[in-house]
Amino acid sequence: MSEAETINDDLGRALEALPHGAEFRFIDRLLSLEPGESGVAEYALRGDEPFLRGHFPGQPMMPGVLLLEAAAQLAGTVTQSDPKVPPMPGLKLTAVRGAKILGTARPGEVIRLEARVIGRLNNLVQARAQASVNGRLVLETELTLSGEL
Repeated sequence: MSEAETINDDLGRALEALPHGAEFRFIDRLLSLEPGESGVAEYALRGDEPFLRGHFPGQPMMPGVLLLEAAAQLAGTVTQSDPKVPPMPGLKLTAVRGAKILGTARPGEVIRLEARVIGRLNNLVQARAQASVNGRLVLETELTLSGEL
């Protein structure tokens, strides 16, 4: 199995440990994963996503809150992949700190996501995350995720 196949097999397992359905996932491809520590992923904004019809008619763009959600999903994927800690059921985004939405993505663009776990205490996980499009930073934030023990 190639490194890319291994990484995306890890992505499949980690995404299954998140509470989202396939219709609400904003990670298409995992580029790198340091289990429990950090990850880099991509989401290609196709243009046919239902939320784009209303955001904004004639000028579709990825909503900032969904950029945050994509970052949280990557942070959750990193968290749930930790080999030293069993996956937490119901892992969800519970806090956002210092979020800066500096831009957005338009149909046909690829969003590059990066997340790093910076702290863990029982069922709480803190992460730093960012998103960029064509090398341009569009989001930076700190996230808190929590799950059931």
